[in-house]
Parts: sequence; C-alpha cells; structure tokens
Amino acid sequence: MKYLAFVLLCFTVGIVQAQSITGTFPALANQQIKLTGFEGFTIYTIGNAKADEQGEFTLSFSEKDLGMAYLVAEDEKAFIVILAPKENLVLEGEALAFPQTVTIVSGRQNQLFEQYAGEHPRREQALSAWDYLERIYAMDSLFAIQKEARNAIQSEKQRIKQEDEAFLTGLDPETYVSWFLPVRKLVSSVPTIAQYRTSEIPGAIAAFRNMDYTDPRLYKSGLLRETIEAHFWLIENSGRTLDSVFIEMNVSIDHMIDNLVSDDKKFNEITQYLFNLLEQRSLFGASEYLALKILNEVTCTLDDNFANQLESYRAMKVGNMAPNIVFEGDVFQNGQTIKIPALLSEVDANYIVVIFGSSWCPMCPQELSTIKRVYDKWKKHGVEVVYVSLDEDRADFERSSSAYPFISFSDYKGWETPSVKDYHIFATPTLFLLDHNFEILLRPHSVRQVDAWVDWFLLQGNNF
Repeated sequence: MKYLAFVLLCFTVGIVQAQSITGTFPALANQQIKLTGFEGFTIYTIGNAKADEQGEFTLSFSEKDLGMAYLVAEDEKAFIVILAPKENLVLEGEALAFPQTVTIVSGRQNQLFEQYAGEHPRREQALSAWDYLERIYAMDSLFAIQKEARNAIQSEKQRIKQEDEAFLTGLDPETYVSWFLPVRKLVSSVPTIAQYRTSEIPGAIAAFRNMDYTDPRLYKSGLLRETIEAHFWLIENSGRTLDSVFIEMNVSIDHMIDNLVSDDKKFNEITQYLFNLLEQRSLFGASEYLALKILNEVTCTLDDNFANQLESYRAMKVGNMAPNIVFEGDVFQNGQTIKIPALLSEVDANYIVVIFGSSWCPMCPQELSTIKRVYDKWKKHGVEVVYVSLDEDRADFERSSSAYPFISFSDYKGWETPSVKDYHIFATPTLFLLDHNFEILLRPHSVRQVDAWVDWFLLQGNNF
C-alpha cells in the first residue's frame, strides 16, 4: 500500500507540473499543430497534437519549457505565446496565421503580452510623428516662434512615454512577461533610435551592456540572437568614426566577457556567435579584439575547434610574419608541373596572396575563378598568387588546378599539410596578403577585398 501511495503521489505531482495550451481554431481542423520553444540560439519541438474535426487541440509543456514559444500550424504560420508557470493557456480564433482574430480566453501573462504588443507600436508611431513635428517647429522659422505649440508637443511626447513606462513598471516583477517586454522593447526600438532618436543611443547601448547574458530567461526568450545583433548594429550605426566604433565595441565586448565567465557553455556559445557576426560584417578590428580577449581569459574552458579558430588571429594577425611554405609535393601552373619555386620565399613578387582551399570546398571554385579573372592585373602590379590545396587525391587536384595561371600546390595530406598547421587554417577558403618580407598585410575575407586593395593601393598609388 505504501508503494502504491508513493506511485500515486509521483503521478499526481507529474500531473500538477505539466501545463497545457488548449486551442479552438476551426480552420485548423484535422491539422497537426506543433509547439516549439527556444534554447539559446536554437529552436526545439516541445510537442505535437492533431486538431479534431472542430479544430480543437491540446498541447502540454513542462517547467523546462517555460519562456517564449511558437504555436505552428501545417502552413508554417506561427503564433507567439508565453509558457508561464501555473498558467494554462486557452486560445480561440480563426487561424494562427491571423493573430488579430485570436482571442486569449485564459492566461493572464499572455493577455498582458497581447495588450502591450498592440499598444506599444501605436505609441511608437505617435512618438515618431511628434518627433517629426518637433523638428519642424524647432527648425522652420515659420513655426519656431510658436512656443506654446512646441511645449504642447513636448508634453504629449512625455505623456506617451510615461504611459508606456507605467504599463511596464505596473507588471508583477515575478512574472516572465515583466522581464520579456522591456527587453523586446529595447531590441525592437534600435532602428528607430539610430535614425530618429539619436539622443537615446547612449542609454540604449548602456542597457545592452547591463544585460545578463547568462540569465536563463534570455535563453528561453528567442531574443538572444536579436539582442547581440541589435547591440552591435547600434554601435556600428551610431554616427561615430570607424575608430570610435571599434573602441565602443571593445567596451561592450569587455562587459560581455566579464558577464559570461561564470558559465563555460554560454561563454563559448555567445562569444562564438559574436565572433562570427563581427567577421561577417567585416568588423575585423572588433573580431580580433574579441579573439585575443577570449584566448587570454583563463577562467573559461574553450571548445577546441573555436580555440583553434581564434588562435589563428593571435598567430596570424596583421603585422606578424607569416611562415615559409615548403612545396614538397606537386606544383602546377597553367596545368603544367613546375620545379621552381620550391619554397614560398623563392616566389619572385612584391606581394603574395596565399589562398588555402580544395576541390571539395563549396566556395573555393568561385573564389579561385575570380582570382583567375583578375590575375593578369594583379601580376602586372607585382602580386603573385599561391594556391595551397587540401586535396588528398592527385586527380582531384590536377583537375581543379589545371585551368589556373597561378602557382598551385598540394602534398595530398589534407589538414595534416604542414603549412595548413603553420598558418592555423581551420576553414577554406582562407586568404592572406603578404609583402615580400612575409609580413601579413591583410587577412582578406574574399578575393574582392584583395582586388579592392590592389585597385586602391597599387593602381592609385595610395600609401598604407
């Protein structure tokens, strides 16, 4: 009997802990409905249910799913909901694709979310309109004398802001919605702030810097990616000089690193995402600073692949001397085997573009074909190209390099090729621009970047 009572107790606890979303959507009759949640940068499936003939369905979720989520119909249209503790959600409507038709019958946090989601954009529109009028009344001599009107505009702007803030501060601080809405407001306001309300830029950047990137609520919000991107996009588009942008980004990086060091998993995930983001935006000054900052952080354990990727920044950064390359293998040019040069240092050129790639690399053929088109121009201005192939099959290397007029080399050792290790290559294509002394002048992220360098510094004779 005691054992039976224990089993019943555990079963009862399980029932209490499980919560549900019940929906009635006639247009979704007999369709599969999916509930998805967020975990950092990823989306996962919480559960599936098939709506009955009347379009009714029920989906369950547990404590580990609490946060923001999507209800997704078969047409992939989604409706965002809050999975709140002790809150069973009841929805009615025509279809998830038409949120304006959805009624939240039960679920207080979702009702508050829906209310603010409807009111806040209208307030923002009104503020933008008042901002526009305020500029006219401040700058146009026809209206500048109308002090009473200007005061009225400022008063109405203040009233709108206070009304919005009052809604947020009036929320129960223990609820998820009270945390989510201010963060969502900050992220969504970034484009408007950058373009129309530039006086708010310092405050917005400060708010991003003060965020706790280890907060579980952020990981369950679906906003982690958007928060990082909005933070650095705002700095990039804040009207500063490029040098000042990098200074501000470095300050933000310092704040994030200091915040993340207590959590290895999140440290690796977030810094790796930020590093790739900065690289994609060609913000190499900031990505290099981040790479060195991460490598010098001794309190966290880095993922091996990420550490190798970052190490290339420390060992192969601009200004360092690149290692020599020994051509122990096959060397081709214009499809013909050549014996000289036997070393990279024997290449007779003022500048050398070293590109690591392979026949199986998706982007390499495109980049190498681009080099082929501009090679004569580069060669004329003292730029030679050395292609180091990671191909392990001689036939693949011969076939892929036969059309290239520049030096192509492979020892068929793939990632074990000595120069691949010496240059800390972790992905292909990877390019370096060296001068005749092997000093690294550029770590280009595309052939187009090298070509722009040739046009600017060599064709136009600008100093660097």
